[in-house]
Amino acid sequence: MTQPLALVMYERLLPGSQLVNRLQDLNYRVQTISSPARLVESAQELKPMLVLVDLEAREICAAVSRLKQNAATQHLPVVSFGGDTVPEQLAAARQAGVTLSVSDAAILNHLPECLEQALRLE
Repeated sequence: MTQPLALVMYERLLPGSQLVNRLQDLNYRVQTISSPARLVESAQELKPMLVLVDLEAREICAAVSRLKQNAATQHLPVVSFGGDTVPEQLAAARQAGVTLSVSDAAILNHLPECLEQALRLE
């Protein structure tokens, strides 16, 4: 059986690298990207099962919006992490098309449940 692929875009090193390690512990293949501008292109090329994004990255809501407007990638569940202290960021994420928004602590402590919920919603 092949391992599912998770595409992860983060700018903040600590939660991002911890998330990558946790995903690998759950037997996901992980591909990281460093720029929101490459989100759609990377998703089209790599065909991940889901996308995880750092909500505190610059321009991430615009990138998620482009992802959801693209016919080849609009089906992908998107989980955002961070931004839990700024309600405006959460509202912008929902409007952009994020499937599930969680805090840094929640994504790290409850990753299997977060993934299950995001995949079930789509």
